[in-house]
Amino acid sequence: MSNSVPSHLDPVDEAVLRLLMQQPRAGVREYSRQLGMARATVQSRIDKFVESGAIRSFAPHLDLAQLGYPLSAYVYCTLDQSNLDAVVTHIARIPFVNQADSMAGELDLVCRVVARDHEHLEAISQMFLGIEGVQRIRTDIVLRHRIPYRSSQLFDGDGVSSPSTPPRRR
Repeated sequence: MSNSVPSHLDPVDEAVLRLLMQQPRAGVREYSRQLGMARATVQSRIDKFVESGAIRSFAPHLDLAQLGYPLSAYVYCTLDQSNLDAVVTHIARIPFVNQADSMAGELDLVCRVVARDHEHLEAISQMFLGIEGVQRIRTDIVLRHRIPYRSSQLFDGDGVSSPSTPPRRR
């Protein structure tokens, strides 16, 4: 990660990111045409974001419900802290876990999972409980996703680049 992304994005950075989010399949040539910039300039900005880790993936966002996993849930885990890394390694091997985040507070780990149905979710819960170091779990089923994962709103005038928000310092 040789090129770091500054904590303050200039208007070109914001415009490139906005287009990447709005039209992910358009391609660098189309981005440069829409922005009125040289293709090399747009490509260098994208490369900078990739190298810094600001752009983590160009993979498509899949609707897992449409692919046979209509049930989504959060599994809240209380863990044996002395084995945290080993427990997380085991949890990462459960293919139905989409994401896991360490938490400050009462619970140690929150995992987002998908399942085919309630019986499958129960089997996934048993997978968690079968891992040494998992003390207990609580599962909450998602009824409906109200606001999907998003980040483009940060560049729409009220987010990190808003004139009323000073740039973050490192």
